Amino acid sequence: MRRFNSLTEVRHELTAGTTSCRQLVEYYLDNIRRKEHLNAFLEVWPEEAQAQAEAVDAKLAAGTAGKLAGMVIGLKDVLAYEGHALQSSSHILDGFKSLFTGTAVQRLLDEDAIVIGRQNCDEFAMGASNETSYFGPARNEIDPDRVPGGSSGGSAVAVQADMCLASIGSDTGGSVRQPAAFCGIVGFKPTYSRISRYGLIAYASSFDQIGTLTRSVEDAALLLEVMAGADSFDSTVSQREVPAYSQQLTPAPHYRVGYIKDCLERPGLNPEIKAATEQALEQLRGQGHVVEAVDFPYLDFIVPTYYILTTAEASSNLSRYDGVKFGYRAPDATDLESLYKKTRAQGFGPEVQRRILLGTFVLSASYYDAYYTKAQRVRRLIKEKTDELLREYDFLVLPTTPTTAFRIGDVNKDTLAMYLADIFTVQASLAGVPAISVPNGTDSQGLPIGLQILSGAFREEHLLAFANAVTTTLTPELA
Repeated sequence: MRRFNSLTEVRHELTAGTTSCRQLVEYYLDNIRRKEHLNAFLEVWPEEAQAQAEAVDAKLAAGTAGKLAGMVIGLKDVLAYEGHALQSSSHILDGFKSLFTGTAVQRLLDEDAIVIGRQNCDEFAMGASNETSYFGPARNEIDPDRVPGGSSGGSAVAVQADMCLASIGSDTGGSVRQPAAFCGIVGFKPTYSRISRYGLIAYASSFDQIGTLTRSVEDAALLLEVMAGADSFDSTVSQREVPAYSQQLTPAPHYRVGYIKDCLERPGLNPEIKAATEQALEQLRGQGHVVEAVDFPYLDFIVPTYYILTTAEASSNLSRYDGVKFGYRAPDATDLESLYKKTRAQGFGPEVQRRILLGTFVLSASYYDAYYTKAQRVRRLIKEKTDELLREYDFLVLPTTPTTAFRIGDVNKDTLAMYLADIFTVQASLAGVPAISVPNGTDSQGLPIGLQILSGAFREEHLLAFANAVTTTLTPELA
């Protein structure tokens, strides 16, 4: 069976009778087995996926199938699916199975998506390389000695290596977009609150957003259309009506496009990524779009602001994992206090412990105003300036990452270098605006380069239409 790049291609063959959902599932299961060394999946559900496939085949024959019939997807190990293991790739949730299905996952199932398994990620989504996972790193298919990015690394590799058609991940500061760039696929983060977070294990609640990893913008639009919308289980979700994103992928003839010139002048930016980005901007200009450089004076404050705020929220969110109610419990505890201490010391990995400690520090009485309060003020400035630029321009374009995929072990020992890998992705997260990473060619080593596009809040239909045009006019076909 050939590789499919979109659900449209799958549905064409399903309609023609040249394949079936059951055959699709068997094809992906075979790929998962053959590429087990990439460590993309933590658990696969073959019997359940085959049963789902047979049910969808019957619905297709009866003409009652949902929008996602024929789409085989994987779930990042932070999404609740009733009766299935849920660990956030952490030792501290050993043995835990979800008691309910999250809203986004349920909406996928209701439209006949076929869920094939749960995917590796950085522990509690804290990382930019998938190296903090308790289960070991996922590996980039192009070069298994290199990282796939993080935290949704396993989800990205699964799509890259043709183990499923699409993956559902989460994006707190770039965790969908950065691995998409490293793996040469499409990674999309919608506006904060566009998709319900009910059933998503929390890292930083004011940043977390469910996102998609696909081989086409078309599929990203369709998945958003299905998952987005009001939800009585999430008080923070937007009540706005959900457009038919998949039917609105025709772009306007001309747009106003801004690019942050300081991003292209960063000393740490890979020269080949800079050249690829400048070439893309020049091609957009040649197509008749207005392309202009803009100033963003807060670039140096983005990463520290992000890490102060997210670690503060993480220290609060992860306090529930104490060995009492669920998951791992330290076997050598002697009293309640030692149970807490030993369970958390043994159950959490070094990076998660680091962020909990940092978050507890910035929230402490002595330093709350000096760090947390100040970071909230800077976040407001970043959001206001980003919103101002996105009122003047339809889109902001910048590199997704400062480098291409690095080798496993090269960066994870240097915490500051790992955090700086997020420099181009956290702006959209701090501002709460939608952003997408699309493939933008490869470097001289054949490693993928990503181009990131931001738009104003709740303007996903315009962002997706423009990104779809970019993928067809500026970038080569996916590998």
